[in-house]
Amino acid sequence: MSSVSQKTADASVAEVSYNEKQDVDSSSGAPAKSQPERLSRRAALSAYMTIAAAAFGLISDGYQNNLMTMSNVVFKKLYPKEYTPDVSTRVSNALLVGAVLGQISVGLLCDRIGRKAALVATTLLIIVGAIIGTAANGAHGSVQGMFWCLTVARGITGVGVGGEYPASSTSASEAANEKVLKHRGPVFIMVTNFVLSFGGPLAVSVFLIVLSAAGENHLSTVWRVCFGIGVLLPMTVFYFRMRMLTTQLFRKAAIKKHVPYWLVVKRYWRTMIGTCGAWFLYDFVTFPNGVFSGTIISSVIKNGDIKATAEWQLLLGAIALPGVFVGALLCNRLGRRNTMILGFSGYLVFGLIIGVAYERVTKIIPLFIIFYGLMQSFGNLGPGDMLGLVSAESYATPVRGTCYGLSAAIGKTGAAVGTQAFTPIQTNLGKKWTFIIAAICGVTGILVTYFFVPDMTGVDLADEDEKFLQYIKDNGWRGDVGDDDDAVADDLSSEEVAIEKA
Repeated sequence: MSSVSQKTADASVAEVSYNEKQDVDSSSGAPAKSQPERLSRRAALSAYMTIAAAAFGLISDGYQNNLMTMSNVVFKKLYPKEYTPDVSTRVSNALLVGAVLGQISVGLLCDRIGRKAALVATTLLIIVGAIIGTAANGAHGSVQGMFWCLTVARGITGVGVGGEYPASSTSASEAANEKVLKHRGPVFIMVTNFVLSFGGPLAVSVFLIVLSAAGENHLSTVWRVCFGIGVLLPMTVFYFRMRMLTTQLFRKAAIKKHVPYWLVVKRYWRTMIGTCGAWFLYDFVTFPNGVFSGTIISSVIKNGDIKATAEWQLLLGAIALPGVFVGALLCNRLGRRNTMILGFSGYLVFGLIIGVAYERVTKIIPLFIIFYGLMQSFGNLGPGDMLGLVSAESYATPVRGTCYGLSAAIGKTGAAVGTQAFTPIQTNLGKKWTFIIAAICGVTGILVTYFFVPDMTGVDLADEDEKFLQYIKDNGWRGDVGDDDDAVADDLSSEEVAIEKA
């Protein structure tokens, strides 16, 4: 390990000498397709593996985020006395509390020890939490004991889900920067926010299939099967994560010891206000409206029929999903900041329409679902698509995971506050105020985005790395830069390492 400039020079020389190594065929003397060449192919494929791993991992997160949407309706039907608003809020918030812890801790972890180790750890946590949730039970058949067990399980799952945000998103943005720089934004959106948003319709579709198979007389079986399917989804990602290598940006620019956090704050304080503030506002609106949308729809449907509620919920998710694609199309054309402002404007417009005319709109259920879906679609189009992208692009590689994790954690804090306040707002002010407050958050989001969020459209992430490293060097920091040889060697087979050291 060496100084900033020396480490960069050494890395460049090592890379050149390594790329020039070739085995020679003993019979012809011609270069053979040997271990280094296979390693080169593996390294070339690794970026695509990393992008695919983000997609497979985050679809599992989207499923977990939306699992309680219909589960809340089922629990309310099965346990009308025991599943009080306080219990409902506690179980729903457990994932959020765990997510906040996961986003901060794994954000630091993926910067200090590497993206791959962090990704494997988060996947294991989701699997363990989902298994406990599926088997949740109380001592001597206690219903309250079961809900406490479910709360703990959702908390463990939340740590894994929260950790996925910085680990998957940072590695995906770095891999996309290597392979598809001009289309980094749309690719990033499709493997992050699209699959997260798709988790909503997926969770409801699974619920409808299981409900149709088991019947409404076996609701206990229905929710446990839905939780059990959440165990299978993260298992699909292990293959990709074991095949991926550390991204080139991280190998060249990582700072694993003596990170100058004060200089990070001095350089990025304005950006952090933007990403943290906008994410808080977005999750404050979107998460409780996702978790409790089933309850809202159930309240405006005659007799609160579970199957009808799920069908309307599926339509709601289907209307909200196209916003992701529109945001992906606009992020390069309009720029990140302007697209986010457009999305927050949708909260303002549709939040006011539904809130002001709530009594009349809810009498026409299809119209209510359309307006509700459009409000969520604009959320996906703007802050839903852009916040992860902006948070991954605006910070240098050495602190990308940490700053992304902090921004996402503040967002999940907003989600927890919104979820906690959702029921009191409905009880004390009326259901229409949940939408009016969404409109107020839309105005605030526009202002925060305009004044504090940078626009990194088309900028190579390596450029910001160079500027950041020069900045901390100019301010007196002297330390080691780059992923150490042992960490890189862990990603390679023993034969490949032997050839590289030869």
